[in-house]
Amino acid sequence: MTIPLESESATKLRLIRGIGLGSATALNMIDMIGVGPFITIPLIVTVMGGPQAMLGWVLGAVLAICDGLVWAELGAAMPGSGGSYRYLREIYGPQKLGRAVSFLFIWQLSFSAPLSIASGAVGLSQYAAFFWPGLERVWAARTLSLNLPLLGQLQVSWVAMPATLLAIGVVLFTAFLLYRRITAISRLSTVLWIGVMGTIAWIIFAGLTHFNARQAFDFPPGAFSLSRDFFHGLGGAMLIAAYDYWGYYNVCFLGDEVKNPGKNIPRALLLSILAVACLYVVMNISILGVVPWRELVQSGASNSKLYVVSTFMQRAYGSASGAGAVVSVLIMWTALASVFSLMLGYSRVPYASAADGNYFRAFAKVHPVHQFPYVSLLALAGVAALFCFLRLADLIAALVVIRILLQFLVQSIGVIVLRIRRPDMARPFRMWLYPVPALVAAGSFIFILISRKDFLREIRYAGVILVLGLMIYCVRAWRRGEWPFGGAVVSG
Repeated sequence: MTIPLESESATKLRLIRGIGLGSATALNMIDMIGVGPFITIPLIVTVMGGPQAMLGWVLGAVLAICDGLVWAELGAAMPGSGGSYRYLREIYGPQKLGRAVSFLFIWQLSFSAPLSIASGAVGLSQYAAFFWPGLERVWAARTLSLNLPLLGQLQVSWVAMPATLLAIGVVLFTAFLLYRRITAISRLSTVLWIGVMGTIAWIIFAGLTHFNARQAFDFPPGAFSLSRDFFHGLGGAMLIAAYDYWGYYNVCFLGDEVKNPGKNIPRALLLSILAVACLYVVMNISILGVVPWRELVQSGASNSKLYVVSTFMQRAYGSASGAGAVVSVLIMWTALASVFSLMLGYSRVPYASAADGNYFRAFAKVHPVHQFPYVSLLALAGVAALFCFLRLADLIAALVVIRILLQFLVQSIGVIVLRIRRPDMARPFRMWLYPVPALVAAGSFIFILISRKDFLREIRYAGVILVLGLMIYCVRAWRRGEWPFGGAVVSG
């Protein structure tokens, strides 16, 4: 086993186990819901070409449950801060390949976590445009093209507009909220959860009381014909659904701060997945019964006016009722809650790896008064603020592909590897129907990658990150005498 290498101050200042089952489930749910389902409905209907997009939500829920069982077994067996970092290190050997794999996970997280946070902040700014349409005015838009050896041409598009500045402000404000003791954050998460659940409940109520079944199930000709276009669309729909469901694992990144983690981590995971899956399916059917899907396709194709739930409320109650404005405020609240939960969970991962001596030493620093990893929190917020310049669709696609290739696939296979390598390991929770869920999750992730028409572009993003990460790891390992150049573990 690797002995955590911490500075003297970090050794004295331990994280506090102040998060119970209720708070853990609440943090997961607000992380999962966020602004995603409210702003991606036009996108998912567009890629599928009609209300058959609901199939993407259903299959996305199946994927979330299967992958959630992977996280539940690993999280209960290794309950500590860091989540996948800790799991991958132990699965593949803490002194050998696992050290490289876990470092690469932290390296990709330095990009994917800020992408996730930025997508929530950008989504909030989209709903703010309901009140101030000028926020969508473009000041500057550029596409940077790079020709890379072996990886080909890589294009990065960015856009500057008033909404971008608002998104950056959201990121910085959230960092300010999190700059405090975890016990206060636990109470705040419950307040945020109440706002999220109230918003969802009102949307569902409005949809069901104004529901038009003929409109909701107005499938176009050939909607379910098993053609190449159908599977391309399904792959795109599952990519978006995966983005909207992700977050159920947030509690795993907070393992050192969860009470009775062997029981509460699996329970929080599964409870949040089942609850959110039911809410998503009912909410989206309700919206399709009020707003025609062809109108949603127009918004999704242009990637503008994505505040579809505000339009939905105006259709249900009338433009003069103010319902569209009220729900816009509530969704902005929900988006803020999601950014809050994401930044909280991910800030603990670089801390855990740095305390283990496998990342830069500064990230292991703990606030001397409030006892939280403040350097990791501030660094994450700074990178997320920069990513707010990217377009929402690009944020989502890059995030999902990078995570699948450099985290979720190796972890789904890894839970089977760990069962073989460490059969005697204590497992307070064991995956149901092992190994079927892990294999289904891995197969679904591969399908999402290869079924989309433009999947090679995002794979190039992941390729660049992987190559750079390997180069940095090899240089550090050579200088420190670590695997594969030696066996010593050096702090710093």
